[in-house]
Amino acid sequence: MIQQPAPVNLVISSGEPAGVGPEVSIAAALAFLQEQTASTITLLGDCSLFSATEIPEELSNRFKLESIALASPTTAGQLNPANAQYVLSILDAAVKGCFDGRFDAMVTAPIQKSVINQGNTSNEDLFTGHTEYLAKLCHQDHVVMMLCASLPAGLLGLHKSSDLRVALVTTHLPLREVPGALNQQYVLETIQIVDRDLRAKFGIAKPVIRLAGLNPHAGESGYLGREEIDVILPAIEAAKDLGIQISGPYPGDTMFDAKALDSVDAFIAMYHDQGLAPFKFVSFGGGVNVTLGLPIIRTSVDHGTALDIAGKGIADPGSMLEALRLAYQLAVNIKNAKNLSR
Repeated sequence: MIQQPAPVNLVISSGEPAGVGPEVSIAAALAFLQEQTASTITLLGDCSLFSATEIPEELSNRFKLESIALASPTTAGQLNPANAQYVLSILDAAVKGCFDGRFDAMVTAPIQKSVINQGNTSNEDLFTGHTEYLAKLCHQDHVVMMLCASLPAGLLGLHKSSDLRVALVTTHLPLREVPGALNQQYVLETIQIVDRDLRAKFGIAKPVIRLAGLNPHAGESGYLGREEIDVILPAIEAAKDLGIQISGPYPGDTMFDAKALDSVDAFIAMYHDQGLAPFKFVSFGGGVNVTLGLPIIRTSVDHGTALDIAGKGIADPGSMLEALRLAYQLAVNIKNAKNLSR
């Protein structure tokens, strides 16, 4: 077995300051550093958001807080559009650190898209989410949102723990706009990105992928829609010609078969809720969001800002801890692959 390199340097952007991001970020960071000694963590955010947490002395040399000032004082649970640029600034700093080689991977806490758009005074495009913003920062035209979770033995009749990965062709779009956003080339590119990053970042030599249809019953041979015939199936055939192991299109209500988890490395859904509704039902808040197609590693929690419980000390840092664990493992995979190629 290849020895894991050390250290891996992670950075956390602490997200919306009025939400649970700051508290789950620091709680998960300290827990992760306790369990993984081959790591360091830099936490980005205003220092006032973390003043109530005491850093154990034994972790002080591996934990660093880089304070980025709030534009306006914040109160837990109360959104303030004046801090919209602050949220974007910590994202910018995390990405820059990854490009500069300071950090091996970035992990993001939840943000509030509405307040960022309310605070947008520069008449720029609508902010639709982390995924799209990071794509713009990294100058990538096409990135893919994928959710990952480890499902325990016993759940859904599983005989052993299994990894569930669900990627999306489209992300934060109104449902009525999804069909028009699909074309053969875009679906094919999504398949290629998923296949490539499963190999390069997850270390899966020959990924096996399932692709969903768009319509009920995957179009019922055209009676319920032709997207499967005109767009999705040709993309699948083109992917197969490139040597990608993919099958489909599957009806959305039958694609997620627990028995398939032993042989399927990733499921690709056509739109947000088609993929994430079943994912979140079985992942119990322990899922991790990964952006595929970026030149850097980015993972995130699979939950929102939870304004109703922010500042009450009851937010569960479990998803953030899982995001740190996955970011670390992806960074190790890439380091190991580079070492083997030398």
